[in-house]
Formats: sequence, structure tokens, C-alpha cells
Amino acid sequence: MAIDHSTISENGKPLTLSRNNHSQFFVWREFLWGAIAGAFGEGMMHPVDTIKTRMQSQAIFSGSKNQKSAMQMVRAVWATDGLAGLYRGIAPGVMGSLATGATYFGVIESTKNWMDETYPGVGGHWAHFLAGAIGDTLGSIIYVPCEVMKQRMQVQGSKKYWTSVLVKEGSQEKLGMPTYGYYPGMFQAGHSIWKEQGLRGLYAGTGVSTILFLS
Repeated sequence: MAIDHSTISENGKPLTLSRNNHSQFFVWREFLWGAIAGAFGEGMMHPVDTIKTRMQSQAIFSGSKNQKSAMQMVRAVWATDGLAGLYRGIAPGVMGSLATGATYFGVIESTKNWMDETYPGVGGHWAHFLAGAIGDTLGSIIYVPCEVMKQRMQVQGSKKYWTSVLVKEGSQEKLGMPTYGYYPGMFQAGHSIWKEQGLRGLYAGTGVSTILFLS
């Protein structure tokens, strides 16, 4: 009589985890490590992202003249807001990266396992491609609103700095664009954007972000 050694441990006792449970554990591990990796990466690189966002948006307020270089922008942010200015918007940034990392890696592994079991004929590169596309698309549902909130908070900096920018540059008419109130935190930012612009405001740039993810 044949014995299924996959269900018996070395000491002859049944294994506590079946292959099915082991597979599920592996998938949940991907969710966990994906979330940790995403949050860690965002936390480490957030100051760099803040400088990039400030540099990209400075032309809105100062025009094409007097554009600051990266080092000049670092000094400017540090002088006005200190370390808190470099980490402004960290909460939605970490939240978005955490959720996106978990969704991306977890969904990819789940989809690959599902395709292997349901459609064993579709494997290799196609399975990876479809799993990645699904993971990226689902991730953008969480990532985009967090990214919108994060970038707005990065541009604003501290309340003192944002007020000085509006006073210096003048009213909305002078800026040629609608300005928005200061966001003390992530939830206030989300509520304000939802109230003023609705779902479209929170998901601004979704199409471009999805294409970027899929490329």
C-alpha cells in the first residue's frame, strides 16, 4: 500500500499544515512582506519625493523664472519647515505604499496560484503578466487617492509657509488657478478634497498612474 509521505512528518505524526494551508500561508506572507517593503521604501525615500514634488510644482507659483535646483530646494525647505517639511505628507504616502505593496505582491501570488489550479495550460510569462496587471490595477485604487493627498501636503509644507506663499503670490486670480485651504493631516486632506472636488479630485490622474504601473 502506497503511503503519502507529504502528510507525514519525520517522526511519523501528521503534519499540522496541509499543502492547501501551506499555500495560503505563503500567499498571506506575500501580502505581509509586500506591505512592509512598500511602507519602508516610502519612509526612506519620502524626503527625496518631497523635493521632487516641490521642484515640479514651483513653476505654478513662481513662473519660469528663479527655478531652484535640487540642493537649493533642500535648503529652502529646511530653512522654512525644517525636518518636518521634508516629511510632510508621510502619513498618506506610507498608507498608500503599504496598501499598494501588500496588494501588488499578495494579489500577484494569489492570481498565479489560482491560474495554476484553474487554468494549468496558461502558465509562464502569461500567468505573470496577467497577475501583475491585476495586482497593479487593484493597487492603483488605493494608491492614487493617497498620492493625491500626499502631493498636496508636500506642496503646502507648514501652515506658516503655505500662508506666506498665498500672501506673496496674491489671490487666486493672480495665480491663475484655484487654491485650497491648509490640510493639517491626512484625514482633513481627504475630507476637503472629497467635499470640494468629489471622487474625481481624489482619483485625479488615475489613468496615467495605471498606465505607469502596467508599463
